[in-house]
Amino acid sequence: MNMLAPATVLLLLSPAPPAAEIADCRVVAGWEQDGPARVFTPENLFEYVDGEANAYLIYDFIRLQNVTCKSGTQSMVVDVSEMANADEAYGLFSSRQDPTQPVAKIGMGGQILPQRAIFCKGKYYVELASNSDTRALQAFAAELEKRISGRSEPPRELGWFPPERLRSIKMVPESVLGLSLLKRGYVAQYESGRAFVVEEESGETATAVMNELRKRMAKTTPANVADEAFLAKDRYLGELCFFRKGRYLGGLVNMSQRDEAARLALSLAQRLP
Repeated sequence: MNMLAPATVLLLLSPAPPAAEIADCRVVAGWEQDGPARVFTPENLFEYVDGEANAYLIYDFIRLQNVTCKSGTQSMVVDVSEMANADEAYGLFSSRQDPTQPVAKIGMGGQILPQRAIFCKGKYYVELASNSDTRALQAFAAELEKRISGRSEPPRELGWFPPERLRSIKMVPESVLGLSLLKRGYVAQYESGRAFVVEEESGETATAVMNELRKRMAKTTPANVADEAFLAKDRYLGELCFFRKGRYLGGLVNMSQRDEAARLALSLAQRLP
């Protein structure tokens, strides 16, 4: 039997680097740290992102390492947030991305915008803010991404949504579509309407949720989608189609036409496992 070299064993057993090791100004030549580094936890995060702390906390936030970097008159604020796992890191990224701008291949996903860059990889979400041009942002994002171990592939759920006229996809950690029955899932924004997928623990729990959703609607019409489905019109969700496929719940909402909701729901259901 082949034996792993000791260095390889240590590499495999080593945990992901702490945020303090990732947030290093010297990753780009000519840049130095300006002032002390700061660490924020769930208990004091509001001191740094007052009014937005809960937007981090709902994604199982652990800590944020903050440093300011300088190069001449240029400055760069580096925030490295550590989350509980890669899914939560992607969730935070998806909630803070600009849906009107393309997603770049940086880790699981990223964006380079004027004076701002964000990306996620492994269990980390990184945000950069600068008074410099995008070249500095690109350089920092590229070098910091190299320091992070962990998953680089986007969540598999992104591939479930039909790509035609798709604008953005967000991971929603609670109350999907504003419905407490739908505890956690993904929501895709299209040019017209929104699609969602929620994975339940089992087919039985999914069926129970489906029954409760049906009761919530004033009037429903059966639809021929997956294991069971219904069409309805809701005050806030507009024309909609909800369906169940095994332990998955999904559907289309805010559609202008009921037939279109059913057609797109069928396309979505066919892409689920």
